[in-house]
Amino acid sequence: MEKIHGLINAPFTPFHEDGSLNLEPIPAYAALLARNGLKGVFINGSSGEGYMLTEEERMQLAETWMDAASKVKTTKGEDFKVIVHVGSTSVTSSRRLAAHAQKIGAWGIGAMATPFPKIGSVEQLCQYCENIACGAPELPFYYYHIPAFNGAFLSMYEFLKAADGRIPNLAGIKYTFESLYEYNRCRRYKNGKFDMLHGQDETILPCLAMGGAQGGIGGTTNYNGCNLVGIIDAWEAGDLEKARELQNFSQDVIDVICNFRGNIVGGKRIMKLIGLDLGPNRVPFMTVTDEEEVELKRQLEAINFFERCNK
Repeated sequence: MEKIHGLINAPFTPFHEDGSLNLEPIPAYAALLARNGLKGVFINGSSGEGYMLTEEERMQLAETWMDAASKVKTTKGEDFKVIVHVGSTSVTSSRRLAAHAQKIGAWGIGAMATPFPKIGSVEQLCQYCENIACGAPELPFYYYHIPAFNGAFLSMYEFLKAADGRIPNLAGIKYTFESLYEYNRCRRYKNGKFDMLHGQDETILPCLAMGGAQGGIGGTTNYNGCNLVGIIDAWEAGDLEKARELQNFSQDVIDVICNFRGNIVGGKRIMKLIGLDLGPNRVPFMTVTDEEEVELKRQLEAINFFERCNK
């Protein structure tokens, strides 16, 4: 299967003030991401508040992103990829979403482990992924490893061993966890058989330095993608000092959003500050207040964010 080179963005889902889905910003959203160096999108995941969306809303978003993606190219003239997160507490629903993604021509699908019931073994995880991936047998399937969200603190190396050959369209893992050792161990499995997409924007450079990391899926790439893409560009050019500076700046940005309930909440409000208002968050997330927005802007100005962010 084709491996992803560069960074894919995990977009936020736009809502109207009344909480209903707002599809209008998506074409401009896709254009912003493409011109800042992103290779595509991984929609309806954690950044996109996917578990708070109905099936119909998730399908509407997928169709709208597919249309928007068809009208833009990456900075290198490539097609803009759309990967659809189809994970759900209902495997039946997930299969339906996977089949829909395949029908509309998405590039790939992915799923994180369900937050309920908690998956407690590699065998359970294999069964869960197997039952979803078969809904779109023609598309690459990525397991989205983010145990902080669902408690599935399982060995991804053992998962690859168990799923290898069992899930025919398993492409790899979106790895959003702190263990760089395990990430690299999975990357080296069978001489790099699977696509290991790095999922933590704060540690892109270490994964490059360990050797072999090629692609990733980020959340702060929504508004800081040009700098995160720049880390990879500087590394490939042999400019370690520039790569370090960009990684450190990107960590400064993350330090700020951690003061405002993280990327899903604080990061989404940053999109308004850079000119693309994506509306509030859905309950139970607590949307940034007007007073908090003033402080968020002040902290971003203190690190010269607006001179360096996505344009």
